[in-house]
Amino acid sequence: MSPLELRASAGLAGLYALRMLGMFLLLPVFTLYARHLPVGDGLSGLISFGYALFGHTPKAGENIAAIGLAFGIYGLAQAALQLPLGMLSDRIGRKPVIYGGLLIMCVGSVVAALASNIEWIAIGRLLQGTGAISAAITALLADLTREEHRTKAMAMVGGSIGATFAISLVAAPALASWIGLSGIFWLIAALALAAIAGVWQIIPNPAHSHFHSDAEANPKRLGSVLRNGQLQRLNYGVFALHAAQMALFVTLPLALEQTAGLPASRHWYIYLPVMAVGFVLMVPAVIIGETRNKLKQVFLGAVGLMLIAQLGMAVRLDSLTSIAIWLTLYFIAFNILEATQPSIISKVAPSDAKGTAMGVYNTTQSLGFAVGSSLGGLLYHHGGALPVHLFCALLIGIWFIATLGLKPPLPVRTEMFHLDDAALTDSSALARQLTQLDGVKEAVVIADEGVAYLKVLRSGWDEAAAKRLMGLTAVN
Repeated sequence: MSPLELRASAGLAGLYALRMLGMFLLLPVFTLYARHLPVGDGLSGLISFGYALFGHTPKAGENIAAIGLAFGIYGLAQAALQLPLGMLSDRIGRKPVIYGGLLIMCVGSVVAALASNIEWIAIGRLLQGTGAISAAITALLADLTREEHRTKAMAMVGGSIGATFAISLVAAPALASWIGLSGIFWLIAALALAAIAGVWQIIPNPAHSHFHSDAEANPKRLGSVLRNGQLQRLNYGVFALHAAQMALFVTLPLALEQTAGLPASRHWYIYLPVMAVGFVLMVPAVIIGETRNKLKQVFLGAVGLMLIAQLGMAVRLDSLTSIAIWLTLYFIAFNILEATQPSIISKVAPSDAKGTAMGVYNTTQSLGFAVGSSLGGLLYHHGGALPVHLFCALLIGIWFIATLGLKPPLPVRTEMFHLDDAALTDSSALARQLTQLDGVKEAVVIADEGVAYLKVLRSGWDEAAAKRLMGLTAVN
């Protein structure tokens, strides 16, 4: 990667991680610090309607249902606006969309920081989520990196998100005990302003901005992606994974405080070791899955382990030891699934619709955030922790059954080549010729982008012949 590509990739990875910070910093502390706040009339009416569906009268005191709705509305806004704002960035430019999203995120954080009840926190969270700039960031990253380095740039983004999650989970309890919930919202607002300055000063302006099939959603390919049964299984999986995660963190902070007797400021005593064990054991599992063509087996095993952890929490979560055991199993499975699902998507999705497939995947992930948090709060207030854990187990159980029908992904990777005009004179014929080469499983030539996407075996594909057909003497 060139210095400009490294600068752009590192800067945008940090910016993407900041977007997730609005979720992750609040995840382990929101229930604890928001539970005693009063509920506004509008949100109270919505919750009463939700309870009426259960034939249940809300209890006085802590309103966990309101907390779940206030937290989950962020994901709902993200799911609704991610793809449209990404497409808007194709029309008006990447940076204007990013600047606007960060500014809205800052305003939403300030509204939540100044809130005196949960209803205004929910409004602030809605505004935070409205700044849905993830797709625009990905598109800008594609503008600033060459095709052959884009996978590395995307990997930097993925790594920054994982690091943000781990750091937030450990740091948030101590941070909240120091500056409170409103202080965390003020911190997110300040970071959003800093990010605006960073985009202006650090992120280069692209010399040419255009559509990238591997990084952006194409409305014309949306129908075929939604009809793809293999992708549907993966989309349900990311929905279930994050719905269960949000529901779990409605109950887990309360269990650590009330059942295990651990003060909120010391919850990181549990989060740090279980996250570390989960990460260490994730690495060999992913390596085995990728290098030995055992990705489906590793993936299915992780879903099964997640199901065991959820059922274990439902059966027994009455001591610090039991919480630590089930949470360790949970994070081993969670880390493996977070690492392997995008890899399987890239192998399963059509070469010219990878960006569309990832856009749908990210949208269903955000829907999982919203549904899991909202239903988790309602179920907890209705019947305590047990219904929440059973709900999570049901989601994961359905996922396990769906994954049984997942076809083992081929050991392939995507190669991208920039072509000159001479190679694009008959793109259909070139694609057919490339497909006939040894080790090439799929080839798509997109004349509008001037790019060839090849899905090839990890070893044994005829790279030299492919380059000759495309008029290339070396890798771009």
